[in-house]
Amino acid sequence: MNAEKRHQIFARLRDANPHPTTELNYSSPFELLIAVLLSAQATDVGVNKATGPLFAAANNAQAIYDLGVDGLKEYIKTIGLFNTKAENAIKTCKILVDDYGGQVPEDREALEALPGVGRKTANVVLNTAFGHPTIAVDTHIYRVSNRTKIAAGKNVRQVEDKLLKVVPEEFKVDVHHWLILHGRYVCIARKPRCGSCTIEDLCEFKEKTED
Repeated sequence: MNAEKRHQIFARLRDANPHPTTELNYSSPFELLIAVLLSAQATDVGVNKATGPLFAAANNAQAIYDLGVDGLKEYIKTIGLFNTKAENAIKTCKILVDDYGGQVPEDREALEALPGVGRKTANVVLNTAFGHPTIAVDTHIYRVSNRTKIAAGKNVRQVEDKLLKVVPEEFKVDVHHWLILHGRYVCIARKPRCGSCTIEDLCEFKEKTED
């Protein structure tokens, strides 16, 4: 795919959604970090149902740490892998309290050192909470990037590196959200809704549908 076509794709996605953001509910970098940590192999809707009551009761590192693993589990037991996630979240909260005054560090290396936080989670927090031009490649972005040929790659890191290279600067902060939402609602896994897609004529996917 050439640069002009990519620019048109991102411009259309921007026109359709000028101020995109995550569908996870949060009101601080800390709440976002916990929500993203809980979101692995879970839906944003499912995470929001759990974090609503949780954040009403405890919305900072010290407060969640004070719940303890068992107390936290009571709030997040509807989420997949909640046992491991509760343990990681409590460990992360302790580090935030002990080393960062309860604040979320605006630093990739520090974020990735937190239990349960990998590169993708760090990218989401840096982008969504702090406005960094990072791109967190999840299954939706991986699929859309390869299917459209915007940024083909054999694994998520290749796709991330390619996107960082080919996405124009003016789109970099928001492209993460555009591609996730596009993959979640239009370019879905089993049968993409090509007929209702705003970038259908620019996309290089060969097996287009009429839906």
